[in-house]
Amino acid sequence: MILFKKLRWKNLLSTGNVFTEIDLNSHDSTLIVGENGAGKSSILDALSFVLFGKAFRKINKPQLINTITEKGLVVEVEFSIGINEYKIIRGMKPNIFEVYQNNILLNQSAEMKDYQEVLEKQIIKVNHKSFSQVVVLGSATFQPFMQLPGGQRREIIEDLLDLQIFTTMNSLLKDKVLINNEHISQINSTKKIIEERIKLTKEHLLEIQNNNDQIINEKKLRIEETDKQIVDMDIEYLKFESKTKDLSLSIEDESKIGKRINQLSQLKHKIEAKRALLDNDINFFKKHENCPTCTQTISSEFREKTVFNKSNEIENIDTALEDLIKQYDETNARLNEIMEVHMDLNTQKIEAHKVKMKISSLIEYRNNLDEEIKKINQKSLNKEDNKIVDFEKELENVKIKFNTLNEDKQLLGAAAYLLKDGGIKSRIIKQYVPVINKLINKYLSAMDFFVQFELDEEFNETIKSRFRDDFSYASFSEGEKMRINLAILFTWRAVAKMRNSVSTNLLIMDEVFDSSLDSNGTEEFLKIINNLTSDTNTFIISHKTDQLYDKFSKVLRFEKYKNFSRIA
Repeated sequence: MILFKKLRWKNLLSTGNVFTEIDLNSHDSTLIVGENGAGKSSILDALSFVLFGKAFRKINKPQLINTITEKGLVVEVEFSIGINEYKIIRGMKPNIFEVYQNNILLNQSAEMKDYQEVLEKQIIKVNHKSFSQVVVLGSATFQPFMQLPGGQRREIIEDLLDLQIFTTMNSLLKDKVLINNEHISQINSTKKIIEERIKLTKEHLLEIQNNNDQIINEKKLRIEETDKQIVDMDIEYLKFESKTKDLSLSIEDESKIGKRINQLSQLKHKIEAKRALLDNDINFFKKHENCPTCTQTISSEFREKTVFNKSNEIENIDTALEDLIKQYDETNARLNEIMEVHMDLNTQKIEAHKVKMKISSLIEYRNNLDEEIKKINQKSLNKEDNKIVDFEKELENVKIKFNTLNEDKQLLGAAAYLLKDGGIKSRIIKQYVPVINKLINKYLSAMDFFVQFELDEEFNETIKSRFRDDFSYASFSEGEKMRINLAILFTWRAVAKMRNSVSTNLLIMDEVFDSSLDSNGTEEFLKIINNLTSDTNTFIISHKTDQLYDKFSKVLRFEKYKNFSRIA
């Protein structure tokens, strides 16, 4: 179980150069309140950033740094797993990423991406998607499980049930299958070569038994023909080499083109993002006559002027975007040309290699003919007989290796069948589906919502009333949907605790259910939270301060002081 203890941050969003610290394990329930922009939801982005290196909300990573201090962003979190104590420090300007286990800094790999993979897969054992379904729920980014497509539903379940290991095993298995096929191909080629050598050697023995002079003349004629073939092959090989060199020179700009594609793509995304912002501003001034913050009336002249200016700016952006797309298409066309040259280049190399192998075979064949002439002159028949015996022994060993590799191939095929989605993962999920359904219905009953809710093995829902009427999730009211979402949330937490995959003391909700609850619903929601999260440190971020103040064991109020957020 991950037991979160402390979280502190500074220079994050509206927070200044003084650490804001929250004890995550001191109270069963904590209410976080404050005016809009006071920094209530910073706890979500701080926790997501320190664990996963990105904001929880839809904020670009560089925008996390406070715009006044413009540097020194640092987030620290302390937690324990079993007997091990962990501390993670992550920051920007300067970049910091350190993971301590029992006060000892873990070795950092060369790539920060690899260090992050160690944190997610070996220490906390949870990815960002599952974290935002089970531990931290934000109103801006939270999408209930029932609104996720089938693929993402399955991904979350597999992560909760620790089934990602089978995906990793399947990936490793594919590499082993590829190596096995290569070995089979190599051993098969070796087998054919040995069989051909045995055949040639036996034919040679028969030739020796004939007239030596006639045999020698025939072999000399073969040598001449082989020499001619070798010369022709050498010329052909040089042609391939020349063409390969020319093709390589023609794509020297490949690296430059690849970088250009990335630059144009990034620039396109930035321009499109800016245009979207301008569109939002225009829609705002078209639809609003009053300022939502200060409630003052915005003059029509100012709104029309603003819409006109931003529309002109959009036209300029569209013109620039068209030019950028044209450049991108031209650069991409060049990249496609380079890919075609690569295909041609690979073809040329393969053909050149084939020619080279033929030359080697011809040279070997010619040398064999020379040796055979010498042996005929020396009348070394016994030596040739011994060669056949050696070849046959070698062939027998090759056949044994070939049979072993084929047996391995069958085993790998059986393993691949088990590791497919319809294999062992499906059987494990099939065992857990009744448990999941039982838990969901248990939590629904606890919330006085009496329906029969069932997920099938593909995680499609069936909802029936006590009178066996069929319903869909969309047909329920927002309050009823909230109960279903809560039931599923607590089910995932219960399953995670059973599997010890995302088992944690922490649950944070950021205005997730505020909009769907009236005063009575709020009371009921708090009862649910208190009854179903007795072993959890729950943090609720809400605007409903009047209704909630006396319902929590601790209240944190965030405020703005001299343009910086702090805990009052």
